[in-house]
Amino acid sequence: MVHIEHISKAFGAQQVLKDVCLDIPEGQVLGLLGPNGAGKSTLMKILIGLWKADSGTVQVPPRIGYLPESNPLYEEMYVTEYLQFMASLTEKNSLPFREGQGIGSLIDRVGLTPERHKHIRELSKGYRQRVGLAQALLGNPQLLILDEPTTGLDPNQLVEIRALIRDLGKDRTVILSTHIMQEVREMCDRVVILDHGQIKADQPIDKIDNLETLFRQATNG
Repeated sequence: MVHIEHISKAFGAQQVLKDVCLDIPEGQVLGLLGPNGAGKSTLMKILIGLWKADSGTVQVPPRIGYLPESNPLYEEMYVTEYLQFMASLTEKNSLPFREGQGIGSLIDRVGLTPERHKHIRELSKGYRQRVGLAQALLGNPQLLILDEPTTGLDPNQLVEIRALIRDLGKDRTVILSTHIMQEVREMCDRVVILDHGQIKADQPIDKIDNLETLFRQATNG
């Protein structure tokens, strides 16, 4: 599904990624865990084609959904209106969404039905994240990339968004970045720990006795 071979990336004198190699099979929820500045967001932006690696190769499926950490939205638009507008910008393989079909079922899937007729500016942080997830799912992506998807959520919203992401991972590959270990334990099948642009650990969640200890060892923290 995703094949990353010897990826490196620098910005000026700062080496952000160093010889990263990674294979992610179809249907896996992978957590990118690491301290701030570890290179998680840079790797994600290379995967979606926003940035080009200095060296190495990346193979990804043709349909990718992306939720950036900032989750930019047109706040003056209604929820349904926004999703219909974003669907109109997609390629022809999303024709049912562009014609207005499937938007309702997508809204139901992410739990936005009670809020679908509201302006986005009226929504809570948790519901805005759901709008961002719905937008990322337009076109039925084979790969869903989520950058810090639970930042700023209250405890109740955290539980709901985590459950939603676990559900989304049942029928697609999901890569999510976080610096919160509990996120990885609760949502992911596998964890990759990045530090200073390098992979320091790569293990299935069910094989890890203590994630905190593994993280400290991997990052010398």
